Amino acid sequence: MLRSVLGKTFRFLGYTVQYGCMAHCAFEYLGGIVVCSGPSMEPTIQNSDIVFSENLSRHFYCIRKGDIVIVKSPNDPKSNICKRVIGLEGDKVCTSNPSDFLKSHSYVPKGHVWLEGDNLRNSTDSRCYGPVPYGLIRGRICFKIWPLNDFGFLRASPNGHRFLDD
Repeated sequence: MLRSVLGKTFRFLGYTVQYGCMAHCAFEYLGGIVVCSGPSMEPTIQNSDIVFSENLSRHFYCIRKGDIVIVKSPNDPKSNICKRVIGLEGDKVCTSNPSDFLKSHSYVPKGHVWLEGDNLRNSTDSRCYGPVPYGLIRGRICFKIWPLNDFGFLRASPNGHRFLDD
C-alpha cells in the first residue's frame, strides 16, 4: 500500500519536473505572450495590447532594423521594455531628439543595438541610456493578439526617417 502511494507520488513528481522543463524551454527558446504597457510605442502598440514574442531570432542573431523587441531594461533589470531597433552594430544613428535644432549622430558599437520608441516625444530609450547590449534582448514581437480588431502583424515604423543609410 505504502509502496504504491510512494510510487504514484514519485511518478507524479517526475512528470511535473519533465513538463516544467518542457514549458521552460518553450518559453525561453520559442516565445510567449506579452502584455505591453506604457505610451512609448504608440501608435503601433497601445497600452495594454497583447502581443506574441518569439525568442529564436535573438539566439540566431536575426534581429534586423525595424524589428520591435522585448529587452531587459538597462535602467531596471527587473523589468522589460518594448522598443523598435533603429540601428545595429556599426550603423550611424541620430542621437538627438526630433525637436533639437542641431542633430547629432553616433555609431552603434559592436555587440549593441540602438532602440527607440515609436512615440519619440514620450519614450525613454537609447537617446537617454545609450546603445543597449545585444544580450539584453529577450525576444522579437511578431504580431498583435489583442485587441482582436487589430490582430495581425505589426505595421511599419511611423519614424522611418530615423533609419539612416550611410
